[in-house]
Order: sequence, then C-alpha cells, then structure tokens
Amino acid sequence: MQKKKCLIFTIISFLFIAISCSLNASITVYDLKCENLTNPNAIDNTSPHFSWKIKYTKGTMQQRYYEIQVASDSMSLLGNKADLWNSGKQKSASSVMVPYKGKGLASRSLCYWRVRVWNSKNEVSGWSEINRFGVGIIDKEDAQGSYIGLSSTAGNIQSPILRKSFNVDSINTSFLHVNALGYYEVYINGRKVSDDVLSPAVSQLNKRSLIVTYDVTPYLKEGKNDLVLWLAKGWYRKNTFDAVYDGPLVKAQLDIKEGGGWNTVIATDSSWKGRHGGYIETGIWQALRFAGEKLDGRILPKDLNPTTLDQMSWYPVVEIGIPEHKATPVMTESDKIQETLVPQNITQLGDSTWLVDMGKVLNGWFKIRLPHLSEGQEILMEYSDFMDKEGKFLDQGQSDIYVGVGNGTDVFCNKFHSHAFRYIRISNLTVRPDKEDIKAYLIHTDYRQASTFECSDPELNAIHDMIQYTMKCLAYSGYMVDCPHLERAGYGGDGNSSTESLQTMYNVAPLFTNWMQAWNDSMREGGSLPHVAPNPGAGGGGPYWCGFIIMAPWQTYLNYNDPRLIEKHYPAMKEWLGYVEKYTVDGLLKRWPDTPYRDWFLGDWLAPIGVDSGNELSINLVNNCFVSDCFSKMEKIAGILGKSDEAKEFASRRDKLNQLLQKTYYNKDEKMYSTGSQLDMSYPMLVGATPPTLYNDVKERLLSLTAERHNNHIAVGLVGVPILTRWAIENKAVDFMYTMLKKHDYPGYLHMIDNGATTTWEYWSGERSRVHNCYNGIGSWFYQAVGGIRTDEDKPGYQHVIIEPQIPKGVSWAKTTKESPYGTISVDWNLNADKLTINVILPVGSMGTVILPRDAAGYKLNGKVVKSKNKNVTIDNGSYSFEILLGN
Repeated sequence: MQKKKCLIFTIISFLFIAISCSLNASITVYDLKCENLTNPNAIDNTSPHFSWKIKYTKGTMQQRYYEIQVASDSMSLLGNKADLWNSGKQKSASSVMVPYKGKGLASRSLCYWRVRVWNSKNEVSGWSEINRFGVGIIDKEDAQGSYIGLSSTAGNIQSPILRKSFNVDSINTSFLHVNALGYYEVYINGRKVSDDVLSPAVSQLNKRSLIVTYDVTPYLKEGKNDLVLWLAKGWYRKNTFDAVYDGPLVKAQLDIKEGGGWNTVIATDSSWKGRHGGYIETGIWQALRFAGEKLDGRILPKDLNPTTLDQMSWYPVVEIGIPEHKATPVMTESDKIQETLVPQNITQLGDSTWLVDMGKVLNGWFKIRLPHLSEGQEILMEYSDFMDKEGKFLDQGQSDIYVGVGNGTDVFCNKFHSHAFRYIRISNLTVRPDKEDIKAYLIHTDYRQASTFECSDPELNAIHDMIQYTMKCLAYSGYMVDCPHLERAGYGGDGNSSTESLQTMYNVAPLFTNWMQAWNDSMREGGSLPHVAPNPGAGGGGPYWCGFIIMAPWQTYLNYNDPRLIEKHYPAMKEWLGYVEKYTVDGLLKRWPDTPYRDWFLGDWLAPIGVDSGNELSINLVNNCFVSDCFSKMEKIAGILGKSDEAKEFASRRDKLNQLLQKTYYNKDEKMYSTGSQLDMSYPMLVGATPPTLYNDVKERLLSLTAERHNNHIAVGLVGVPILTRWAIENKAVDFMYTMLKKHDYPGYLHMIDNGATTTWEYWSGERSRVHNCYNGIGSWFYQAVGGIRTDEDKPGYQHVIIEPQIPKGVSWAKTTKESPYGTISVDWNLNADKLTINVILPVGSMGTVILPRDAAGYKLNGKVVKSKNKNVTIDNGSYSFEILLGN
C-alpha cells in the first residue's frame, strides 16, 4: 500500500512540476535547502531556516514576494493544504536563511515544504519541488535503547558486528537513528544503508556525541528483517576522550511512522548478539601513531545476508552506562567516496615487494584484489605521501595488514581507517599485482565545489589547482585537519589560515556548523580554549589558534549570509576575550601558561628559513595585532546582533590597542615594525594600527624589505600567508604577489610543484607532511584579486558583489566563477593591448559594483557608449559586458 502511495505521489509531483514549468517558465525556483542542508532527515532544532535560488530567463529581476508552505504530509501539500505553516504572500527579497514561523515543531517532526516567488512585474514562479526535513531526536524522552558493545567473552571487541532480527507488519516511512561512540556502518537485510563512510562526523566525545538519521524505508520488507551495525573505535578511546569501554559502543532505534506518530520497533539492548568483524586497529590514534587496520579475511563474513550470518557463531552484547553528555543530531553532511583513482605505475622493489604509485596524493582508502594468496599469508601495505629523488620510501607510520583466506576471493579494503598517501609499498606478495586489481578512493565530507578559476598563466593555474585539490584532502569528517595522516587534528590556526580560501572554493557551511560546535564544547572554565578542536589532547599554537572561535563564525556569515554561528557562539567569543584580558599586561597580551590541553605561544609558524618568527618582538606584535583584529570583528558582530553598546566597547578597545601597538613596536627611524618581516609589516597596516600619515612609508618599506631580504620571495608561514594575502588584495599589490608566486626556487609554491607536489606541504622545504594546511591561505587571492570577485561585509553572502579584477603584468585573461548562496557569479575578463573586456553574470538576489581601472579612458556597457566619468558602476543581476578603453 505504501509503495502504491509513493508511486501516486511521484506521478502527481511530476505532473504538478510540468504544469508549473509550462505556465511560469521564465522564473524557476531551485536548490532548496533547510539549515543549509538538502532534505535533512534530522536537524537539531525546531526553528529551521529555508534557502532557495532563482533563475530568470527574461533578463533582470528581483524577488519581491515569496510564499512558503510547510505541511506534515506531502500529499496534503500537493493539495495546497499547509497544516504547519502557510506564510502567505510575504513582501521580501530574502531567499537565504528565511526563518520558519509556523506551528511549533517537536522532536521527531517530519515536515514537507515548498516555495514560490514573485518579481516586481507580478510574474510568479511555479511551486518548487517539494522538499523534506525532519527534526531529530532532541528530547531525551524520545531516545530509546541503551549503549551496547560486544561482550569480552567474544574475544576481540575492537570492530564488532552487532545484529538483531525483527518483524515489520507493513511498510511505512521508517527512520533509523544511530548514536555511535566510534565509527559504524549500517546494513539491513544484507544491504548497506546509504553510501556514507567513516560516520559519524567528529565531536568533542566527552561532552557530545552525534546522532545520524537514515530513511530506511526502501531497505525494509514485510515480515522478518535483519539489522546489522558494524562498529569501530575511531576517536572513542580511553587515551583521547576518556572512553568507558575498550570497544566501540552504539545506541540506536528504528522508528516507523504510524498514524500521527512514531512507533519504535527496535532499539539497542542486551537482546542483541555480536561477533568479531575481522578488522583490528593497529594504532592508538595519537600524533604519528595512527597506523591502520589489520583485516583477517578468514574471520570476515563473505557477505552480510541473514542466511550467511545465521551460519556464524554469535556472542552476547553488554549494556554500558555512559557519563552524562549531549547526544544531538549531526548538522553536516557525511563523508563519502568522491573519486576513484587507479595506479599510474607499479614497480618491483624485491622478490615479493612492490611499489604502487597512484599519481597524486589523496586522503582515503586503498583497495586491492589478491587472488593468489595462501591461507594465513600476511600482506603488509605501507603508505606514504613522498618518495625522495633517490627513490627512498618515507616511512610515515601508516600501514595495513591483510591475512589471506587462500581461496582466490581475497580482497583488502579499508573500512574504519583512512590514509593520506600517493605511494603504497606492498610486502610479502609473491605475484605481481595487476593495475586492474588496485583502486584508491578519495574521501571527504559531501560538500560541493563552489568555484572555478583559470587564467592565461598556466603556472598560476597549477598553484590554484594544487590548493583547491589539497582542500578536498583536508576537509573531511565534519572538520578540517592540519594533515590527515600524521596528526589528524582540527587546529584553529590552520583553520584561520585557510577558512577564506576553503569557503570560497567549496560550500562548507554545514561543516563549519559542526566544527564550531566542537570548538564551543572544547572551551574550559574561564574561557580558556585549546589549539585543537575536537580536543583529544594537547596541540601547539597561540592566540591565532584559539581565536578561531571568533574568526570562523564571522567568515561563515560573510561568505554564506548565515548568521547562526555568530548568534550561537557570541557568548563563547566574549568569554575567550575575557581569558585574553586575564593575561593582558599594561594593555598588551603576554604569554599565557601551557595546559594539559594546549602548548606553546606562537606568532607565525613555519615561516621560511631566515625569517625570525620566533623573536619575542614578532610574537607579541603578531598576537596583539590578532587581538585587535578580533576586536574589529566583535564590533561588527555585536552591531549585527543589535548590541550597540558592546559594539562601541569593542571599537574603543581596538583603538586603544592600536595606539599602543604603534607606540611599542614601530621603529620610526627604520620605518619598520618589530623584525620587519612581511607579517610584522603587513598586519599593523591591516588592523589599522599604522597612522594614515605613515601608511605609504610602511607600505614602501615592506616592498623594499621583500626585495632586499628575500629576493622578492614569499617569506611568511601559516599565520602570515592569509594576512599577507589580505594585505595584497586590499592594497591592490597584485604584481607584488604575482612576482612572489612566480618564483621557482625555495620558498614558493612552484618550488613545491617542481619537486613533485600534488598537494601543498607542511614546510616550505618539504619536510614531514606533503599534504598539509599551512600555506593554503593564498587561495582567496585568485578569486578576489585576479578574478576580481569580492564580498561586501554590509551585504553578506554575495548579495552585493564588488567586481574589480587586479591584473598582474603578464596575465592577459582570467575566467572565474563563484557559486554563491544566490547562484553562480561569473567574471570573465580579457586584456588586449589597450582594451579590457569584462563580462559579468550575477544571479537573482545579487547586485554588483564594477570598479573600472584608474586608467580607464571610456567604456561601453552592453555595446552602448557610457559618457559618465563615474568609475564605480552599479549593476543588477543578469549579464553585462564592459568594453573599457585604457589610457593614461
């Protein structure tokens, strides 16, 4: 009966959409999102926000009205019955993060919604497709079951398969809620539920675990069903988050929709059975000691069909009491396999040793078919991101072991562990592996690429592409790591360094929602923050690392017009600044103490050889400039939140600090701050510490010091790269940056590429990690400078786009796109002698200001001569072509 209803609903939906499109073909509403997620099964609140994009085929339009309908049943919605909320025709241009204002929602609410819009001509779109969202388990009384794990009587309990059979009388909408402490996979009747891997996302597990909800309706059948939860420890350990059990634990419940409510058909308890799954973890999940997995093919089930499992031995499970903590619905996408790689080369190193080259570094899984093993034969696979020029394999502590069955069916593939690698050294394999039997899988959180860049200079393209690809190797599991293999840590400094680049290149607002929750959960009493979140142990850093709690929510607001993070984390931001105040002496922040969860007090980090970033003068200048930067952001955030008195207070604190910075660290005779490094010189200018009367002198001194000391090379580290990038963009110093990027010798990005890099390094010299988050902050320069697409803080989310290409000498064209919350922005420019052509496309919901070059002598707009001398040209959404004549 349920299948028949679904078929009828599908047919009606298609007919309705077809009719809508034929009647209102000029306006289309698409890409609907709830809480920045597409059809989320379970959100963590009862006050959701809706977003949509608009296409218009007749030129320019502005949304003047919208109507949102929300119902508890999709069929009712098709019949124009919105029992939860009918907004009516609302006069508003808002189409991003529009708040729900209907009837009160509750834990486990399931809702359907659609939207339509009008323009100023009173043209109306058809109704959008119907989307769905659910409210997750947010009330404790709705949470059923106990945390269970495999009993030690079963032997190895590291990666158990837990199982339970149950009956279903009739098929209706069915949700499975999984709250795992550790990784898991779900199987029903032998089929894997969803294509998620390495679930759930990270969290501060001693304070919060995450609930992932699946719609399992298509996997169920009437009668007897079989549910399998395959677990692994992941981050849930005694040495990370004070785990109370040596094995992974899970709490789950299967709810079936019946009438107006949910019936819990099955929940985890002591009636479940379990067995060893065949995977054993070989590392301890601490820095440099992650190791990998040992898979015994003789223990591994050949499949997970109930008939196969019935023939195996099963053991009791145990219910485990867990200390009080929050269990909340996950608010980011899951990890998925995003790309499949095949070997580029296989080289024999010895009689039974082979080197596999996958062609580029990736973060993910390795898979190999091993048809010629004997029973019990152990194959060792070691992973590395680097081979030196002499062909030496760099041991990075990453390895897996496979124990053969010996019947020709042996296959190894990672399941609950990932590696960062390009090269695999396979040992004890007597037969040469075939390329066709080997694959590697790139894994990251299921966000989407949001930008493209290409220009006439192939070397710039190579740097851009390397950075953009590196991001995909680092942003996974609902956070961003320094490196995926050696530390696997969510450092705030690395995050601050690359957030603007990452958020420009990808749609990662949900990832930041999850990550910032971990930062808030990691705060200690008195506002003290670690350098890493989630925080399983100490990590090095400084104020720039902790202040991620301020900068990341601000950047998320600016890039996505999503105010939720600045609203939610504003109290934590203030609390951390209170901690900063505690260690402020005579107006300047000084070194605070190390703690068990935080080490060091850095300024810049991993600057090139010859840059004295460890000098106390530089450290104190950089950190106090960062505090000033934080005060500026807090002034803006407080203003947005309607806290005008607090905004004034933050502005006053910034101004006083800036005066003190100038007095303390500026050497007027040398026209230089502290050590005169690129970071020491640029950061005071950025935060407003440099008086206007001295600004040009300091700017010229920065340029001359770069030439004299560094031969026009980049000379900053993790902290300095994004700050110098920001300074170059704001000061239109495009040739300054371009000259540094074009250097092929140390230090530089082309130096990395010339030495075989496919992802950016941890050190400019190439030591340690070759897939790292130190120097990716340059990524925003390609879009904001060369591409010419900049945001406006007063109109966040690209509602107002500032378009001003900065053209380096030697670059003749660039094509840039940015997928904003409103749609695709495109800037395509071409310079031919004294004629500059700029083609711009803005989506509905955006407007722009095109800033013409200073030497523009005249221009045409869409083929028509414009006589105005105003070089700031305002444009609406739509397509525009500027033909600009350049002169003196």
